[in-house]
Amino acid sequence: MKKLSLQWRITLMTILLTGVTCISMNLLLCSSGVYYMDSIADSLQDYGPIVFEDGETASFDPQLVPSGEGLTIVVSGAQARFRTTNWYITAAIALLGGMLAYFVSGRALRPLRRFAGQAEQVETSNLSEIRLDEETLPELRSLTHALNEMLERLSRGFDAQRQFVGNAAHELRTPLTLLQTQLELFSDEHPDILPESAAFLDALQDEVQRLSRLTHALLDMSDLQSVPRDDVILLSPMIDEVFADLALRAERSGISLSREGEDVTVVGSDMLLCRMFFNLVENAVKYNRPGGMVKVDVQQRDGQAVIHVADTGRGIPQEFWQSIFQPFFRVDKSLSRELGGAGLGLPLVWEIARLHGGRVWVEESNDSGSVLAVTLPLSASITDTVRG
Repeated sequence: MKKLSLQWRITLMTILLTGVTCISMNLLLCSSGVYYMDSIADSLQDYGPIVFEDGETASFDPQLVPSGEGLTIVVSGAQARFRTTNWYITAAIALLGGMLAYFVSGRALRPLRRFAGQAEQVETSNLSEIRLDEETLPELRSLTHALNEMLERLSRGFDAQRQFVGNAAHELRTPLTLLQTQLELFSDEHPDILPESAAFLDALQDEVQRLSRLTHALLDMSDLQSVPRDDVILLSPMIDEVFADLALRAERSGISLSREGEDVTVVGSDMLLCRMFFNLVENAVKYNRPGGMVKVDVQQRDGQAVIHVADTGRGIPQEFWQSIFQPFFRVDKSLSRELGGAGLGLPLVWEIARLHGGRVWVEESNDSGSVLAVTLPLSASITDTVRG
C-alpha cells in the first residue's frame, strides 16, 4: 500500500466505500423485495386454487374473478432474477464509481503534480531566479512559501560561498606568484648549491605550481556564471587549436592526437568551451599510456552536437564514473599528485557543459581506455534560448 500513488489510494478507498454502500443497498433491496413479493403471493393465494400451467399469458384483474371462486398464481424464478439483477447493478455502480474517482482525484491532484514539476527544476545554478508558484491549493500554500524562503536562503548561501572562494583564490594568487618568482630567481642566481638544497627547491617549486593551478581553477569556477555565452563557435577549429596547445606535451609521451567527424556550430562562450575541451584532451593525454592515442569525434545528432573524447589510457573503474565530476575527487591520488592534478579539471568541464545546456558523462571505460561524451545544443536551439 505504501508504494501506491496518492491518486490510486484515493481511487481504491472510493471503490471500497462505493462497494460497501452498494452491497448494503443490494442486501436491503433484496430483503425488501423478497418480503413484498412473498406478501403479494400470500395475498393472491387467498383467491382460490386456479393455476395457469399451459404457458399462455393472460391478464389478471382480481375484481373480475367471480365471487366464491378461487385463484392461485405461481411466481416462478422472480426472486432469483431480482437478486441477479441487483448484483449486476451493484457491480456496475462500483466500477463506474471507481473510474470517476480515478479521474476526479487526478484532476484534484493536478496542482500537486505542477508543484512537483516546479520543484524538479530547482538547481544550484537557478536558485536566485526560480520561485515556486504560491497561488495554489490552501493545503500547499504554506509549504510553497516555506520552500521559497528556503531557496532564497540557499541562494544567498551559495552566493556567499562563491564570493568567498573567489576572494580567497584572488588573495592567494598574488603571494603564490611572488613566491614562485622568488624560487625561480633564487635557483637561477645560485646554480652551484648543494644537491639536497636543489632537490628541496624543486619540490617547493612543484608545490607552488600545484597551488597556483588550484587557485586559477577556483577562480575560473567562481566566475563561470558571469561569462557571456553568445559567441557563435565552430567546434572543429577550436579542437584543432586545443591540439596545437597540447602538441608538445603529447609528443613527449609519443601520444597521437586526431580529430574526426562533422563541422558543427554551437552558441556559447568561446573561452569556456575552449577550456572545457582543453581539460578533456589534457586529461586524456595526462593519464594515457606512452605511445597511445587521443581521438576527438564530433557529430550532429538529434538537434545536438555530440563530442566523444577517446583515449588508450588506464581506464576508470565503473563505480567512479559519476564521482570524477565532483570537485577534488581523484581516482588515484598518488598518480594525480605526481602528474600535478588538482581534482578540478573534470568538475569544471561538467559545470561548463551544464551552463551551455549540455551534459558530460563517461560513455565507456576499461583497461583499453576510456570514452567521455559531451552533448551541446546546436546553434539554432541555443540562439532561441539566448534571445528568450
